[in-house]
Amino acid sequence: MAVYAKDIRNVALIGHSGEGKTTLAEALLYNAGALDRFGRVDDGNSTMDFDPEEISRHISISLSVANCTYKGTKINIIDVPGYFDFECEMLEALTVADSAIIVTGATGSMSVGTEKALEYCLERKIPTMLFVNGIDKENANYQGTVDAIKATFGKVSAIIIPELDGHRLVGYVNAVTGEYVSFTGGGSSIPAGLQGDYENARNSIVEIAAESDDELMMKFFDGEELTPEEITRGFALTLLHGDTVPVLAGSALQRQGIDQLLNFIVGTLPGPADRPALDASGKPIQPDANAPVVLRVFKTITDPFSGKLSIFKVISGTVKGGITLKNSRTSQVEKISAVSFMKGKKQETADCACAGDIATVARLAATSTGDVLSESGDVELVGVELPRPVYSRAVYAAKKGDEDKVFGGLSRLKDEDIAFTVSKDPDTGEMLLSGLGDTQLDVICKKLKSKFNCEAVLQDPRIPYRETIRKSVEAEGKHKKQSGGAGQYGHCKVRFEPGAADGEFEFVDAVVGGTVPKQFIPSVEKGLRQAIQKGVLTQLYPMVNLKCTLFDGSSHPVDSKDIAFQMAAILAYKAGCEKASPVLLEPIYELKITVPADYLGDIMGDMNKRRGRIMGTEMVGGKQVVTAEVPLSEILKYAIDLRSMTQGRGKYELNFVRYEEVPATSAPKIIEDAKKLLEEE
Repeated sequence: MAVYAKDIRNVALIGHSGEGKTTLAEALLYNAGALDRFGRVDDGNSTMDFDPEEISRHISISLSVANCTYKGTKINIIDVPGYFDFECEMLEALTVADSAIIVTGATGSMSVGTEKALEYCLERKIPTMLFVNGIDKENANYQGTVDAIKATFGKVSAIIIPELDGHRLVGYVNAVTGEYVSFTGGGSSIPAGLQGDYENARNSIVEIAAESDDELMMKFFDGEELTPEEITRGFALTLLHGDTVPVLAGSALQRQGIDQLLNFIVGTLPGPADRPALDASGKPIQPDANAPVVLRVFKTITDPFSGKLSIFKVISGTVKGGITLKNSRTSQVEKISAVSFMKGKKQETADCACAGDIATVARLAATSTGDVLSESGDVELVGVELPRPVYSRAVYAAKKGDEDKVFGGLSRLKDEDIAFTVSKDPDTGEMLLSGLGDTQLDVICKKLKSKFNCEAVLQDPRIPYRETIRKSVEAEGKHKKQSGGAGQYGHCKVRFEPGAADGEFEFVDAVVGGTVPKQFIPSVEKGLRQAIQKGVLTQLYPMVNLKCTLFDGSSHPVDSKDIAFQMAAILAYKAGCEKASPVLLEPIYELKITVPADYLGDIMGDMNKRRGRIMGTEMVGGKQVVTAEVPLSEILKYAIDLRSMTQGRGKYELNFVRYEEVPATSAPKIIEDAKKLLEEE
């Protein structure tokens, strides 16, 4: 049966890792009657965590979708990983969710994940609420948690007035409905000790609701009582505009406060009709089931046996099996096979999916995560800016001959996780696997083994050092070979000096009198270009910024030929550059590090230890942005180190700047390591 946009709620569960998002999803599904048993993350049988890696690690690593129906409203729950390496999963989910529920533990403080998620949602005006989880725990501190978040963000509106036993929540009053809920089997009337707090909280909620609408504001100022329906409607409008962040609480594991949350999702959180998608020009696309079909793929699941599964949101129209749509990115036509709804790993076959709903389809050949399909093929939606990969490792096949399987598997996993890249380093020739952190790359390697039966090995990537010379020298190379038949003879004199016009290599023909015949001058250049691929210090890293001037030489009327002058040039290069004070160069990168002001001193001190130079600091959006230049060799694992230093609050971008001379104290070890590597190869 078709479900229309007004009766749909698409909700993303986001927040810090380990706060109980997956358990909350399980509780919502169970209480709504969508599940006949209550699964547990620790037991490995929860609906949302079904990947073998998720079960073994007891954490979510990919977003998952399930649906339930509560009081006539379909709720699509998107369970999002909280671990920072999988941040892109949250960004994908929020492109299609109409609201976000940030799940946070009742610890008495604000977790980093809560802070980052709330910051992201408020900046982008995504309707957001908080669910304080774990109120049944011995050291739970609901009020302290709310106060800590409110101290930073200010917009927090507690919907419940807590009944506390010490710091532990044992019941509460809903400030919107006036309903009293006891977790210890108490009565249904509001305890006398909570009456005053309830009235204060309700007055605050009523005022927030009244501010959303001129009619309600006039009624409020006239002293008239707002009805519960008017309060709910006004509060929902304020929430929709991002002007308040309501707070509910409970225990997902004990299923306390879950019905209250379901009622709030259905009655107050916005649906697709309230937040239509925007096209690339910023124009809203109304979720009309009778309009032309537009859908957005926001997640892809790869299976080596059943193929690709694309999870999408219907932006407009009605998606049915058998229709054809066009991909706006690839211009490829895709045929939609059977449409189904997800419930964790299970698929429930459906006749259709209407505008606003979330569904899935199998075997879209030319469609990836983030793609838009439409009838016309020319619809583009506002995209999401994903963080750039900052942590790279060299990737090799563990078993010789498995290279095609490894890199073929990585290519298929790229559909599933758009946050990593595989690229070839043009300087070292290594294949680099890049992502947001070590856990993400480890999970990718585990998936390679479990899904494609091949194993990858990760290593520190080689630094693309280079060599250059610091002074001008002249050298000659003579190649003379006689082996009974035709001989070889080539002789050239070359001046080597720093300062190539293009910064890489420059060849100058300064021969006078034809001492080197014109037809062999290109051979000298060819030999030099071949020679500079390997420097004279390491025979591994290339020579750069080298100006070579051919000024003299000699030839033989019979034995001179192309190969002879190439060899002569190579001999001259080796003889000359070894005397020209050769040095190693290392790549320098610019880092833009964004951290809360409290961590500024730690960041600057750490940069100094890494041979970095602080280029400047500035305050942007309430955070410090540190610009520094630092050698690449010192920041190979900076993604992990920065996370440790800032408890996950810091982020950075890096860009190549230039090459600089390696300090004399560091060069011997680099040269020694290069020679060892050559011996191994």
